Amino acid sequence: MRAARLIKMVLLLQSRPAMTGAELARELEVSERTVTRDAQALSEAGVPVYAERGRAGGYRLVGGYRTGLTGLARSEAEALFLSGVPGALREMGLEDAASAARLKVSAALLPSLRDAPKAAAQRFHLDAPAWFREPETPEALVVVADAVWDDRCLRARYRRGDGEVVRDLEPYGLVLKAGVWYLCARVCGGGGFRTYRIDRFAGVEDLKDRFSRAEDFDLPAFWGEQAERFARSILRAEVVVRLTRTGVRALPHAVDPVAARDALATAGEADPCGWVTVTLRVESEDVAHTQLTALGAEVEVVAPESLRRRFTEDAGRLAELYGRA
Repeated sequence: MRAARLIKMVLLLQSRPAMTGAELARELEVSERTVTRDAQALSEAGVPVYAERGRAGGYRLVGGYRTGLTGLARSEAEALFLSGVPGALREMGLEDAASAARLKVSAALLPSLRDAPKAAAQRFHLDAPAWFREPETPEALVVVADAVWDDRCLRARYRRGDGEVVRDLEPYGLVLKAGVWYLCARVCGGGGFRTYRIDRFAGVEDLKDRFSRAEDFDLPAFWGEQAERFARSILRAEVVVRLTRTGVRALPHAVDPVAARDALATAGEADPCGWVTVTLRVESEDVAHTQLTALGAEVEVVAPESLRRRFTEDAGRLAELYGRA
């Protein structure tokens, strides 16, 4: 276990100019004290690791040092071939480059690992598009992806409402969500980051000018925050419901997961019969009616009264229908 950690530490320092003790501790999932001990052990073993104090300090390798500890284990080789998304690469115009890279990696593997690509492909597959829709590649995607890779500014005509707006953008990253492509970017010259659906671009022009990326931009973190903020922004109404134990388990599958998580986090104790009362944020009463109907008898609407009446009417019609049958 420690040997693997020491190897990872060397490879991390080899790939970056310097890392602080806190950064190494986070990457290695250990304490900073353990990082200090590991650095000392590496130094004693002949690996030229040294530490510098001060604001610009951190752990470094003596300039030019390279390790030969770059061989891949079977699990690492298989994981490597899981990292590509064939459909997404094809849509971005990178299929040939990805294919060439996989061939080069395969050729460099030990003979005992040559079957890793096939083993991984036959065990895992990522199907990115959503169900019940024909995936369409936005016309602008290849140009946008090329600009993203090379940090070049774009001029985009974006359909918004009944009109179009023109923006000069610094394209930072692409996200494929349920078959829909999004661009995370900010307006040239500064400002906050925003998300754009690429299929709403009426046209894009590569401005050829390169921009300097903000070093602290984290695409996965930004996307996660944006997605949760959007989910919360459309939840403008509240309903009070009672749930059985089964209803509690099924709620995140019937309504917005963010809304379900918030509601269950603030729920009180169950009553003697096991029912739990929660306040649930919903998009609208109509949406709540559709979503909560899926829970059947595992949910009872307490408020608002108008929604409760709708479920009462539903129950009456169902009783009449099945009673007649």
